[in-house]
Amino acid sequence: MTTTEFSLVQAVPATAIPAGDDVTLPAGTRLHVMQTLGGNVTVRTDRGLFRIAGADAAAISGFDTARLAPAPVAAAASFSEDAAWAALKTCFDPEIPVNIVDLGLVYDLAIGPASAGGHTVEVKMTLTAPGCGMGPVIAEDARQKIAALPGVGSAKVHIVWDPVWTPQMISAEGRKVLGLE
Repeated sequence: MTTTEFSLVQAVPATAIPAGDDVTLPAGTRLHVMQTLGGNVTVRTDRGLFRIAGADAAAISGFDTARLAPAPVAAAASFSEDAAWAALKTCFDPEIPVNIVDLGLVYDLAIGPASAGGHTVEVKMTLTAPGCGMGPVIAEDARQKIAALPGVGSAKVHIVWDPVWTPQMISAEGRKVLGLE
């Protein structure tokens, strides 16, 4: 697979994959864009893989930021469970081109009333590997996207390990994307 090489025109904050450490990639860093799903950019440099937030992608010289449009979430005038699931489907593990729902990482979505009005949403999710440092990053991405929905007063995402994730949990759509069917 041939990819285009880009470089950074300014230093940008990034997250090292899979460690999950916050780093700064210096201006001039040469990189290859590996994935642009969920509004973020996964890049490969000579130092490894990194996730750059979509808000910082303009620092990638010659990169078309229009490629970053997250998967569309139906604009809703009010909150619904379907809107929460749609928001979760815009979250991606930066190493895998399948959203966290179709990857089988989301185990539970619980909705209740918020004390100040609106809804509380709690998600239980897991990771493909217990030692993955990207877990808190992926969970926070999911939390932010749910919290941004209309009518959500509180959103929490919990990482759980029971049951242990297996590849059999990937949906038919996820298997198709990964070429497993």
